[in-house]
Amino acid sequence: MDAASISSDRLAQVQSQASILMFRKALDLQQSMALQLLQALPPVPAGSNPTATVGNSVDTYA
Repeated sequence: MDAASISSDRLAQVQSQASILMFRKALDLQQSMALQLLQALPPVPAGSNPTATVGNSVDTYA
């Protein structure tokens, strides 16, 4: 192998590693943002059962 091909192979490896690191960083940022959104949701009131009223009435005007 000549020096140019070795250099280009090494450059490709470095670029690949850099893109993987940037992808991981982007995923970490998205995970952090999603966690902040979930924490911003209001708490569910204690004792409420959202399925208690499902199916109890029929909308006849639809």
